[in-house]
Amino acid sequence: MPPIVTAGRLRRSPYYQSTIEEGAVSLLTYNRMLIPRGYGDPEAEYWRLVNGVSMWDVAAQRQVQLKGPDAGRLAQILCTRDLSNQQANQGKYVAICDHDGVLINDPIALKIDENCFWLSIGNSDIWFWARCVAGERRLTVEVSEPDVSPMAIQGPKADDVVASLFGDWVRDLKYFWFNDATLEGIPLKVARSGWSKQGGFELYLMDGSKGDRLWQIVKEAGKPFDIGPGYPNPAERTESGLLNYGTDTDDWTNPFEVRMGKFVSLGLDDDVIGINALRRITQAGVKRHQLGIILDTAEEKEDQSICLDIEQNGSKVGHMTHKAWSYRLQRMIGYALISIDCAAGNTVHVLRDGTQLNATLVDLPFATSLSDLANAVQYPT
Repeated sequence: MPPIVTAGRLRRSPYYQSTIEEGAVSLLTYNRMLIPRGYGDPEAEYWRLVNGVSMWDVAAQRQVQLKGPDAGRLAQILCTRDLSNQQANQGKYVAICDHDGVLINDPIALKIDENCFWLSIGNSDIWFWARCVAGERRLTVEVSEPDVSPMAIQGPKADDVVASLFGDWVRDLKYFWFNDATLEGIPLKVARSGWSKQGGFELYLMDGSKGDRLWQIVKEAGKPFDIGPGYPNPAERTESGLLNYGTDTDDWTNPFEVRMGKFVSLGLDDDVIGINALRRITQAGVKRHQLGIILDTAEEKEDQSICLDIEQNGSKVGHMTHKAWSYRLQRMIGYALISIDCAAGNTVHVLRDGTQLNATLVDLPFATSLSDLANAVQYPT
């Protein structure tokens, strides 16, 4: 295989050196930044997250900062969820859509103050979109990427680790709320959030030069709890029903198709981008929905990002957006973006390399009855 040459715009995170020293065996690119994708023992990393506590470099979860007198107005124009009652130090899960109602990102919108918002984005160029919209609407707002790099601490023991660092006040933080804090003079925002359903926090580092020091501080505090390195875990997030924008969506996906309907406020003003299209979609009826899928035969225990056609009774009805090995089910599981006529309990065929794989559709998140999987949960509000 010829060598891959990285471009100058591909950046290392503030935690890069620490993750290499921890034994990261692979990296992927996300928002033009490298992010670890494993430390050599996927099963151990999964169980550490489920039963203990794990620390992640998620600096690639970049922030789009909206700052100025019209910051709140721009945030609302971009987001199809009502932000009028959002308070400072509160985050909200939102859908950002284009003019046709197509989902183009699903960030957490964090309100820093009346004149400043952060959009904590998935893998896409939302800062370009925000800049263009601000210019076209002639808004008094600066759109930028601030020096902010999240680190996640996830798992059932995460509260104990973070409380040992900051105090017991962190235990009272509501989901998606955050507060300012420091560690050895390192400026942070501490948020109860993270891309798992095991509970935890994200530390928003606001000085990239202190990344390796912050990593070591957290690592030392986590030793009594057997903390270890990890990354956003494909198996856990699939079992838990978490959406991965770009993997679980295509170029036509609207929020209603991927279980985001309750985060869309159809009564918003017409100047919110995509809101008129979303009204038309609801009037016409949603054509697809997202279900879980379990392959009937055990396969290789590797997480893969794929998109495979799904057939029912000889006709294509959708596609399997990804698959991940479930250590609890001992089966490959994933999500299906599939016709609304297909329902949980249906048997379907997944097509791979000309072979039909038998599979069963299930509701999301994967049910507790399936080999004692995580409790059924909904997206937090």
